[in-house]
Amino acid sequence: MRTRLVHLVTLCLYALAFTACDRIGFTSQDESSATNSSSEKSRAYERAVVLAELEDRAITESSGIVASRRNPGIFWTHNDSGDAPVLYAFDRKGRSMGRWRIAGAEAFDWEDIAAGPGPQAGVSYIYIGDIGDNYSRRDHITVYRVAEPVITSDDNSSKAGKQRTTEASEAIRLKYPDGKHDAETLMVHPTTGDLYIITKDFRSVAGVYKLKAPFNTATVNTLVRVSDVSVPNLVGGLITGGDISPDGRRVVLCDYLSGYEISLADDAKDDFDKIWKQPIAKIELGPRKQGEGVCYSLDGNSIMATSEKRPTPLIEVKRKL
Repeated sequence: MRTRLVHLVTLCLYALAFTACDRIGFTSQDESSATNSSSEKSRAYERAVVLAELEDRAITESSGIVASRRNPGIFWTHNDSGDAPVLYAFDRKGRSMGRWRIAGAEAFDWEDIAAGPGPQAGVSYIYIGDIGDNYSRRDHITVYRVAEPVITSDDNSSKAGKQRTTEASEAIRLKYPDGKHDAETLMVHPTTGDLYIITKDFRSVAGVYKLKAPFNTATVNTLVRVSDVSVPNLVGGLITGGDISPDGRRVVLCDYLSGYEISLADDAKDDFDKIWKQPIAKIELGPRKQGEGVCYSLDGNSIMATSEKRPTPLIEVKRKL
């Protein structure tokens, strides 16, 4: 899925734009020259720190990351296309906390993961976005929803190869109102449960698509395009991951080079979709070789990131309080 010509050409353009790079594997220092003049670097965050490298060697292409709601201090990730429908759990030191196969799910092109409410009140759900479509061939895409597993003392690094199975998942089938799109960003609002997908576009802007909760799992749901978004970089629509903060007031996005944060204005707190028209601040995410996974920590006071290339770093950028 990662070999198509357009993708390679775009990465080459990045490399040409940042001649200080000796390969397509950018660091935060390289990223600073990429930001266009309409953006400001965020002063709300400290410098990025690599906390650990992920222990589980089955994690070869960490394409998404989310903070667990039911297991404080734990994170979930998954591989890009080519793997089975499996989630991997790990802690802040990168130690494996087990693997879970998603019951009833398939993995065509998993690209991102999110956490949020669902049909049962008080239960945290994991949403996995099988939303990649590099060749624009899919009649519909799928988001799998499953109750988040509770990790026990048996699910630790000494049992890194052991695989458990989740409860049965639900398939939320989706289509766009305006044709087929590739996408790598899935987000779920922490209060409303509304689902958001941001397309990955090699042109100047990406589309923000929404499906209001609750969802119909018996038919294909049509998304609604609620906005455009373009991050201040060489290819502004090439967005590869994102998350909504636990308080529903901020969005973090990333591309291959940097992270970006958008904050909801105080006078728009009752209309989340106004966030897409707010200023975008750049966040340095540290040394990622192919950055696609980004999320907020459980308390919302840090941004966490991974990379698709091994060894897989776990990066933290703390918010200045």
